[in-house]
Amino acid sequence: QVHVMESGGGLVQAGGSLRLTCADPRVITSVFRSDNMAWYRQVPGNSRELVASIASGGDTNYADSVKGRFTMSRDNARKRVILQMNNLRPEDTGVYYCAIDRRGSKYWGQGTQVTVSS
Repeated sequence: QVHVMESGGGLVQAGGSLRLTCADPRVITSVFRSDNMAWYRQVPGNSRELVASIASGGDTNYADSVKGRFTMSRDNARKRVILQMNNLRPEDTGVYYCAIDRRGSKYWGQGTQVTVSS
């Protein structure tokens, strides 16, 4: 059973920073090392959009709107990924979902709210 745990959302003023963490603490490390991980964002009335992803080998990909501000990294020993969000803007507001691509299947977390006030 995949257990996607997200943390780190909250309310911040524009220009501030937040750090989101996504982990699957019950998985064995060798499996986590092969996972591709991603963060998506959803706002009411819209579909989920990809914000950032990191492959098992460490290659990262970012939405144009967050390049230069967000950094995604992985800590395989702790079986988690981190999304560091700096210089946040009101348009970054939304529910952020972590997704784990494992062995051909995608697993979602419950989401964490990020609100950026102007």
